[in-house]
Amino acid sequence: MTISTWANAAAEDQAAIKDWFDQWGAMVATRRFEDARALFHPDAIGFGTWMDLVEGLDQLESKQWRSIWGTIKDFHHETDVRLKVIVSPDRLMANGLVTWTSTGFNEDGSAYERPGRTTGTFVRAAVGDPWLAIHTHVSLFRGVPQKSFGS
Repeated sequence: MTISTWANAAAEDQAAIKDWFDQWGAMVATRRFEDARALFHPDAIGFGTWMDLVEGLDQLESKQWRSIWGTIKDFHHETDVRLKVIVSPDRLMANGLVTWTSTGFNEDGSAYERPGRTTGTFVRAAVGDPWLAIHTHVSLFRGVPQKSFGS
């Protein structure tokens, strides 16, 4: 199988992955941890700013999400301009790549732009089922301060 067989995602799959990122971004922005869990597979793994490797949804939430979400504001995935989606030929696995914006805070409380990117790997049992993230990698762009202290 070549990558070109993955590149032609159906419009409904593109829309569903966009919706997933829009939902998750809104949950990050409003710190809705429990709601966000419903978008993830229980065995999800991830990389991020605070953890080199996180295994399982409980660890992803406690070690990654809770270390970041409360220290930033205005989180938003740029799904209208920067989303790329590839879907497997059987439409049961997908990857989504998107940039995001947020506001971080220096130790003195002053704000700074805090942009980054997310890659998500998604699975589902059957076409038409909701996509669940089985892997995420959330990272800041180069040169952006690694720590936000909250407002």
